[in-house]
Amino acid sequence: QVQLVESGGDSVQPGGSLRLSCAASGSIVSIYSMRWYRQAPEQQRELVAVIGAGVSTYYADSVKGRFTISRDNAKNTVYLQMNSLKPEDTAVYICNADVRTPRGLSGYWGQGTQVTVSS
Repeated sequence: QVQLVESGGDSVQPGGSLRLSCAASGSIVSIYSMRWYRQAPEQQRELVAVIGAGVSTYYADSVKGRFTISRDNAKNTVYLQMNSLKPEDTAVYICNADVRTPRGLSGYWGQGTQVTVSS
């Protein structure tokens, strides 16, 4: 089927930057919207950013102006550039994508990558 694998998570100080990647592989016909979610301990999963099949994007208010979502369709990869990181950005960041395979259209999830912002 389809696998999503995130990378790029790390521990950084407040004000620092990280770039997350999520690569999709498998029986992919096409990929539509790609999303980044995050989940902090004992909190609900939060939608962080979305990028459509074109150039449309959406950002949660909490990350607007600091995070940038982008994609490389040739590599089936979505990125999340995170700047001016704050302690409240600490969470597991999880990739999600709507993927068409020969079997049809489904949503797929990655396992997540840990981002820790602390001094």
